[in-house]
Amino acid sequence: MKMKYSHLIIILCTYSQIVLGQSKLVSMSISNVDSTLINKEYTSLGEALKNPEIVYRLNLSNKNSMMQNVNWAKFENLQYLSLKNDHLKEIPGEIAFLRNLKVLDLSGNDFKILPKSLSNLTKLEELFLNDEKHFKVATAIRTLSLLPSLKILHLENDHLKRLPKNIGSLAHLEMLYLNENDFNSVPAEIKGLRNLKYLYIRDNRISPDSHQNIQNQNYGIKIKF
Repeated sequence: MKMKYSHLIIILCTYSQIVLGQSKLVSMSISNVDSTLINKEYTSLGEALKNPEIVYRLNLSNKNSMMQNVNWAKFENLQYLSLKNDHLKEIPGEIAFLRNLKVLDLSGNDFKILPKSLSNLTKLEELFLNDEKHFKVATAIRTLSLLPSLKILHLENDHLKRLPKNIGSLAHLEMLYLNENDFNSVPAEIKGLRNLKYLYIRDNRISPDSHQNIQNQNYGIKIKF
């Protein structure tokens, strides 16, 4: 009788190991599929709209496409969106429906202001606003200050000579890129950015001889010339 119970226990243990092994394989398979989907970058809006729920990265840069009639709400899992160099005179306010968006590139367009609805992008961590000719930074800061997750901001090659005083309202900002502008010194306004850790300010009008002196002023952040 004991032998029968022993055999039964061995059989049950073996079965459990097989089931657990299969579960792990299924779990790994799902994980691999998710990784593939997340890393796949779509470059065609038409292709992306066929299955918008599985699109995580959408690169529509240099498309010169009409963006106003896109139903952005369909892209419920989108994490990265580039509308770079699309000659947009207005940023479609509907992108505010992209509630899972983490990175947004709006560089190289022709807009002057950001839509106020952009403040609904509560998961947005990184924003590119480079190469803007007509962009009103001070007005944009009022909208950006409402983004609770914004940690990285790019304002490169925007012909900036100074920063607006309200830049300090970006309470969560950790990295600020001001490369290729017209600053002749480190803007004093950055002292208002209490969580800033890195400032990138290369290729401006700051004399190389003053770099060490600036570092000695102890801004409390790492400055990259």
